[in-house]
Amino acid sequence: MAATHRVSAVIFDLDGTLLDTERATRDVLKEFLGTYGKVPDAAKEEKRLGQMHRESTTGIIADYGLPITVEEYSEAIYPLYIKRWQRASPLPGVNRLLKHLYKNRVPLALASNSIRRNIDHKILKLGELKDCFSVVLGGDQVPHGKPCPDIFLEAAKRLGVNPSSCLVIEDSLVGVQAAKASGAKVVAVPSLQSQRHCYSIADLILYSLLDFHPELWGLPPFEDRIQGALAMEPLLSNAQIGDAVQNNTHTLIAGECTYDSIPDQISGIFFGWAKSETYGVFKAVVSTGWDLSPGKFERVMHICFLDSHNKAKTEDSLELLLIGYIRKLQSSENISQAMSITDEDQATARDALDLPAFCEYAKTRGALDLPALPEYAEPRNGLLLA
Repeated sequence: MAATHRVSAVIFDLDGTLLDTERATRDVLKEFLGTYGKVPDAAKEEKRLGQMHRESTTGIIADYGLPITVEEYSEAIYPLYIKRWQRASPLPGVNRLLKHLYKNRVPLALASNSIRRNIDHKILKLGELKDCFSVVLGGDQVPHGKPCPDIFLEAAKRLGVNPSSCLVIEDSLVGVQAAKASGAKVVAVPSLQSQRHCYSIADLILYSLLDFHPELWGLPPFEDRIQGALAMEPLLSNAQIGDAVQNNTHTLIAGECTYDSIPDQISGIFFGWAKSETYGVFKAVVSTGWDLSPGKFERVMHICFLDSHNKAKTEDSLELLLIGYIRKLQSSENISQAMSITDEDQATARDALDLPAFCEYAKTRGALDLPALPEYAEPRNGLLLA
């Protein structure tokens, strides 16, 4: 791909961009407000995404009529967040991108509206990759937080580059607005899919960092695909087989915890293994995306069984282990067409699952060796792919 822009440094947001902290902490406010007999208003909370700590806290106290000060609120809710932050994991594509940029000596900064104390707690979930950043800035270290450009201007200054030479990767609208105001180029990876239409000011909008192409920005390209397939951190899930879409392809019906370990940003064609208690383990391709048509807002999943002898039937329960990524969904206003799994997708997945890089999780046709689940995505009802 030819570069459309050339940048010399990359600045990342943290929550919802690098770490899945927003999903890990989703019930914290509900738990806290419950002690006051209140329940969260989803519309109001969506508007708070990416806000500075004081602005967000002041709004919550006012919106729910809480009889406490900002300081009292912060002191009471902080331990709840500390506990939940430990459950957060890097989002798909993050580890790959950070390692790649750092290896190629691209200057990196982290710029978050979170206060620095909170950043220092959360960034530990990146492990050794936290050391990739030569600059780390919190919202309390600049005069004004996002959507003002201060934090990106300061990050560029500390990196020793012009803001116009920076690429900012953000998930929130206020972050995108701040980055554009600084003069930087912006890639948006929205964490709230219902708001994707609001991000038109970004230079590029992605579903996840699995679709990020460095060469579009004059950066060294990835060279890690194997025969068209990309290895990724495993995603675990379970669902029920729904109606047939075409030969060997069915819809998947979500259960209570189907999406517990699948981030909202995940969209595209994936592959891995599916296990039926009755019929054993099969190679499979899974397409997943969001139906954002008028009057709808829901995740949709299809599964294509690659084994011709597969006997799984409608209403059978499945456990899924997705270990590879092929491509983003096709552009189409019709979600079913967009999610079509092509013969090429099937061939790519079938070949990849026989390669050492992808089959390390499959000891035999009937058993899978799984990595540990994230704490907040532990399987319920005794479900384990083993």
